[in-house]
Amino acid sequence: MSSNPAVAASQREVLTGLQPVVRENLSLLAPVDRAWQPTDFLPDLTAEDWRDQLARFRAPARELSDEVLVVLVGNMVTEEALPSYAVSLNGIAQDNTGVGADPWAVWLRGWTAEENRHGDLLNAFMRLTGRIDMRAVERTVHHLISNGFEPRAYPDLYAGLVYTAFQERATKISHNNVARLAAAQGNEPLADICRRIAGDEARHEAFYTRAMAAVLGQDPDGGVITFAGMLRRIIAMPGRLMFDGKDPDLFDHFSVVAQRLGVYTVADYASVVRHLVETWQIAGRSLSGKAARAQDFLCRHAERIDAQAEKANARLAAEPRVRFSWINDRPA
Repeated sequence: MSSNPAVAASQREVLTGLQPVVRENLSLLAPVDRAWQPTDFLPDLTAEDWRDQLARFRAPARELSDEVLVVLVGNMVTEEALPSYAVSLNGIAQDNTGVGADPWAVWLRGWTAEENRHGDLLNAFMRLTGRIDMRAVERTVHHLISNGFEPRAYPDLYAGLVYTAFQERATKISHNNVARLAAAQGNEPLADICRRIAGDEARHEAFYTRAMAAVLGQDPDGGVITFAGMLRRIIAMPGRLMFDGKDPDLFDHFSVVAQRLGVYTVADYASVVRHLVETWQIAGRSLSGKAARAQDFLCRHAERIDAQAEKANARLAAEPRVRFSWINDRPA
């Protein structure tokens, strides 16, 4: 990735030229009047039978394991840090007035509005179950937003698209796997919630993947170099700065539980890399020099990650269970 002002100006010109592509893909946003809302999945507390609805809602939550609760909270905390992600992506959209009418600005606001429902719904679900120490969770969210978010992309504008395409797919995988675990533990309402959120992530993934594909069509050398630059370092997870006021290694401990449950693993990381390399047709591009070296790195990278999976699994087996404030200091 480059911090050269000339490169940044060239990238801005490419992104500005992609406005028609962005406009074509605004259809990936759901019309507000047809979109799901958090209340669609929750007890109606205004109804006369709200107590019965709440009791039916809470009953299956009693069967959720502490480990599933931990990954659910970790996913929710990550979703709740949406303000940081929107600020970061505005570097691409440049919606300086907050009401810009150009396609990038319209997309960013629509994407933010859709993503905002995810944290709201998961927050309400956990609060109503009575299984979670919500003050500990709220403190974690507060810390995460205050601590900020660094995708290690700035000032490379293409890197923001690579990062978001990667993370939307990773988040989709994570939510779908929590849905699988919830269903296996008898909580179909939670499984439905996670599947719906994963469905949103799939649409958002499609947008950012198509946008970066368009970049590669206009500037294959620059796009491939940026893509490789992002992957030469591990893609920074958006929740890595989470902190509950107690555990300075909270994200690492959450990640261990997530990997043990198969929610998001080294193999999943490799699968995302492989998918993007194939989707963006990296291997088939005619490149030279630095871009060709980046191409070679990208085409071999998933295999290198796969080779590390066995060692990673061995390290996981050796990790002790730790206590989480989110579940009243029980170990997971």
